[in-house]
Amino acid sequence: MSKYGELIKQARKTEDQKTSKPNNQNTNQPENQINVPDDAQDTPELEPEVNLCVKVPLSLRRHWAAEAKRQGTTMTAAIVEALEAKFGKPD
Repeated sequence: MSKYGELIKQARKTEDQKTSKPNNQNTNQPENQINVPDDAQDTPELEPEVNLCVKVPLSLRRHWAAEAKRQGTTMTAAIVEALEAKFGKPD
């Protein structure tokens, strides 16, 4: 075998050792974990969160993201607050 073939073999062997996990290693988040926001603790039922997409101009998004960060809140909180004010919560 050529010297390069041996080098490639060693590199693959070290790469496999770096990327492989032991069988008993736990992952960071269990598969059955449900994310529950802090403000949803008062709701009796646990509902999965879903994505709500809104297309806006990039300049507005940047402005709103900066303002939200400056005020110590999130755009998600502002959007939810606006939707609740406009349409209310379900009975």
